This record gives sequence, C-alpha cells and structure tokens, in this order.
Amino acid sequence: DVLEIEFKDAGIDYQREKEYSVNYKGIILPHKFYADFVVFGTIILEIKSVKNIVDEHIAQTLNYLKVVHHRLLWLFHLQMMKE
Repeated sequence: DVLEIEFKDAGIDYQREKEYSVNYKGIILPHKFYADFVVFGTIILEIKSVKNIVDEHIAQTLNYLKVVHHRLLWLFHLQMMKE
C-alpha cells in the first residue's frame, strides 16, 4: 500500500495486481498470473516480504517474464524489522 501511495505522489504511471493470462501452446490456462505492480506499462515489480530470497522466487519471476513478454522485472526484497 505504501508503494502505491509513493507512485501516486510521484506521478508514476502504474497498475497494481495486473492480471495476465497464461498461454501454453495456444491454450489459455485457467490459472492467471497477477503482477504486484506494472510500472510505465513495461516494468514488472514483484515484491517479496520474506526473510530470504531463494531460488524458487527467482524461478517464479523468470516464468513471469515468459508469460508477459516483458524484458524487465525487478524483484524487491522487503524484510520487516522487529521493533
């Protein structure tokens, strides 16, 4: 939610939770992919709030790039600090 506020305040063009269909060999699969954010219509931002980024997170983001045919995806790692 905070990132969305910052995008709005900065006048950055974005879409939140943009839905993409998955096409496999010409067949649209029932499962959809939802990008956390798409910025400027071409950059996918995938945000992970986990302790560590692992290989599965990287593989997931690479698959997203194949699905949406974009060339750039940023994987952000946000780790909340305990107070």
